Amino acid sequence: MNLRNTFNLGVKELRGLWRDPVMLVLIVYSFSLSVWTSSNTAPEALNNAAISIVDEDQSHLSMRITSAFYPPYFVAPQMISTAEMDQRMDQGLDTFALNIPPDFARDVLAGKSPAIQLNIDATRMSQAFTGGGYIQQIVSSEVSEYVANNREDTTLPVELALRARYNPSLDPKWFGAVSSVIQSITMLSLVLTGAALIREKEHGTVEHLLVMPVTATEIMFSKIWSMGLVVMLGSSFSLIVVVQGIMAVPVQGSVALFLAGAALMVFAMTGLGIFLATVAGSMPQFALLLMMALLPLQVLSGAMTPRESMPEIIQTIMLAAPNTHFIVLSQGILFRGAGLDVVWPQFAALTVIGVALFWLALMRFRKFLR
Repeated sequence: MNLRNTFNLGVKELRGLWRDPVMLVLIVYSFSLSVWTSSNTAPEALNNAAISIVDEDQSHLSMRITSAFYPPYFVAPQMISTAEMDQRMDQGLDTFALNIPPDFARDVLAGKSPAIQLNIDATRMSQAFTGGGYIQQIVSSEVSEYVANNREDTTLPVELALRARYNPSLDPKWFGAVSSVIQSITMLSLVLTGAALIREKEHGTVEHLLVMPVTATEIMFSKIWSMGLVVMLGSSFSLIVVVQGIMAVPVQGSVALFLAGAALMVFAMTGLGIFLATVAGSMPQFALLLMMALLPLQVLSGAMTPRESMPEIIQTIMLAAPNTHFIVLSQGILFRGAGLDVVWPQFAALTVIGVALFWLALMRFRKFLR
């Protein structure tokens, strides 16, 4: 392989990317605004949930329960009648509807166990699961304090000492920001290399390459190093300037070690991108293949939910995906401050998968050039 040919072809790819404003906007957005918005607009904690209350008791206890729902977890409760409860939920106006029955306070003081009905709109999944627990805790706390007629803490026989490691403030932005950087690296590594090859075919420059004294390996490496360089520069900027600088998210481990793992990830994903581009005949077909590849890689690799909660067969299959190892590597380094002695198995797995994907892409690319 002639390194000079590889370098010159890579420079040509960078010039072609510079003349593509759509791709430039996508790169800038993915590593800047997308990271900020994805970590701020989809918090895991309950936020401004719509709730209405049917107060059929009209007692001091029911008023205490009503006043316990306030921002930022809930919006101001809407006091409605029983007839309005189902209608408002059918219209999607309320996520929660709490019905306090008549004589509720009297039954509580009498030692009985009265029931409160809570209707939840389960289609709003981001709020339904956590909101039910919030409301149950609020009602239980207000009833206990009402019965005790004071706000003194009850002494428990056992004290649970909670220690939240790696994210002491339980801020979901920390996880969201880093996860967004990881997803951008995965997506752009596929998109940029695949689009570069499709652009060669649509512009008719593939025929020019065939008559030049260059090999398929040199052409592939030129696309990998040029597009990989763009992704690495973007991820470095995003992690250092956006995540650490603007969003003030602390990074526990070595940024250089993370970028080394990201380079292996980019090598693997660019090989996959070239393979998909050789399968696709046009840019629309390549976009469809991207959706088929990106969705399983992002959803089943452990980025959104822990792999342990998935079926065993899915966990085994996804060991062949580079995302699975890159996510473990990234979270270990950036969140827990892990060193190479801890994440070396993920480095080794990414190297093996990257070489395998590069070989498959090279075989396919040689047939593509013919």
